[in-house]
Amino acid sequence: MKIPQRISVLILTLLAVNTAHAYEAEKVTSGLNIPWGLAYIDDSTMLITERNGAIKHINLVTGKQQTLAEIPNVWAKGQGGLLDVALSPFDKNNIYVTYSKNINGKGVTTLASAKYRNETLSDWEDVFVSISQTGTSRHFGSRITFDNNSLYFSIGDRGERENGQNTMNHAGSILRLNPDGSTPIDNPYVNNKAILDEIWSYGHRNPQGLFFDPKTQRLWSIEHGPRGGDEINLIKKGSNYGWPITSHGKEYWGPVSVGEATEKEDIESPIKVYIPSIAPGSLVLYRGEKFPELKGKLLSGALKLTHINIVTLNNEGEAIAEDRILSELGERIRDIEVSPEGEIFFSTDNGNLYKLKR
Repeated sequence: MKIPQRISVLILTLLAVNTAHAYEAEKVTSGLNIPWGLAYIDDSTMLITERNGAIKHINLVTGKQQTLAEIPNVWAKGQGGLLDVALSPFDKNNIYVTYSKNINGKGVTTLASAKYRNETLSDWEDVFVSISQTGTSRHFGSRITFDNNSLYFSIGDRGERENGQNTMNHAGSILRLNPDGSTPIDNPYVNNKAILDEIWSYGHRNPQGLFFDPKTQRLWSIEHGPRGGDEINLIKKGSNYGWPITSHGKEYWGPVSVGEATEKEDIESPIKVYIPSIAPGSLVLYRGEKFPELKGKLLSGALKLTHINIVTLNNEGEAIAEDRILSELGERIRDIEVSPEGEIFFSTDNGNLYKLKR
């Protein structure tokens, strides 16, 4: 990709405050163990993954919790464990889950499926076990989203920078699969022996937010940078997003730039960069009616800077404004889930599930 003269990267160092609307967090339930992933089932039902390996059923009316399963062989160390959960749009009785699977004492990002009926889980099956094993406990990804026919999920570089450009493993990539875990024949690299068939894009550090917007047919990702340099990316088929060749971040050990440059030929540039880092944990694009002022905007949970981050986009998909809400809550916001009616739920590392109100 030729770098445009006007790079559409928005670096904001000042806090933007939304003064037009006052938001509140209504607690639904508490006492959860790092509720990493949320899946809205219906008006009274939410499924939640706890990073230590449990899948729980939450009654959204009463807040009552019920453990549906303790998933075996979960490698719950460091940033690893039971990760995202999503209701399949292809089969309403099916859910997908990502987790770090214990393989020879190391964590491997894995996609599994199960049947959910009448508050019970059955037929657990690993649909795709990635090639992403390293000796670290960092950067597993791993969010799930869907287009009209396929499933996408993200995998971080697993704490080894060179994996971002190593296309013979799945680390540092966003994958696209058929619902059964097989590879779509129109994936970009199915005829390229130097790149694994499942890879849709690569050059990612740790994408913990991923969302496909059916209205625009755009795939969005948000990922952790190093010290500074968190990125929102518009994901394009077969593209390289640069890590660790390009980055806006600094080394943890000093004020030294990471990588060779911030922008480079043939590397996709971010839509937005955060300096300092907010540590993003999730991403959705809001299309609901409940909060019309948020329609068409990206919402991400911030872990380090403890707020919901709201990014306004123009018609070209460029970031043109940023707002931050609920910073007064002071909790690491992990996942955000939107119901078909436009209700917004979010979880925090404090073990709470909230519903957004105003």
